[in-house]
Amino acid sequence: MKLVRYGEVGVEKPGVIDDDGNIRDLSAEVADINGESLGAESLKRLGELDLNLLPMVSGSPRLGSCIARPGKFVAIGLNYSDHARETGSPIPKEPVVFYKTDTCICGPNDNVIQPIGSTKLDWEVEIAIIMGGVARNIEESDAMSLIAGYCVVNDVSERAFQIDRGGSQWSKGKGCDTFGPIGP
Repeated sequence: MKLVRYGEVGVEKPGVIDDDGNIRDLSAEVADINGESLGAESLKRLGELDLNLLPMVSGSPRLGSCIARPGKFVAIGLNYSDHARETGSPIPKEPVVFYKTDTCICGPNDNVIQPIGSTKLDWEVEIAIIMGGVARNIEESDAMSLIAGYCVVNDVSERAFQIDRGGSQWSKGKGCDTFGPIGP
């Protein structure tokens, strides 16, 4: 099941992509694609729907971020040794964990907002794990049961701010990253 949010910025609606690649409207089933609708019970109920009975969305609407206002956006930095070398950073002994603001996400075809004075805007394709429940102090063996889905993320960084100026960009703000549909 591939969940999407479609429509103009700020008024996106929940949808699902059917087997033929059409967007079907999920508005009658869930208010939005968010933490509440991504819980195990809700996903089970949505997975049992006959998508052909849902209204088909006409045209080619804008796809929004795949999730509305996530509770947290946790990221891992320098998790590939090649990337650490590329940035001139030592390979970390422990994961570099940082947070991004929830306003950093946008739709997969939305414009990336380039900061004023930016000279080395860089991007990396990442996979994001969308959690469908509270994942606090859990056993490793239980982790997979809390995953609601995955999506592709373009992680955008301004390397001049991050490296050349000697500052930190580990926390990021508005307009940084683009998300595609949630799905298997």
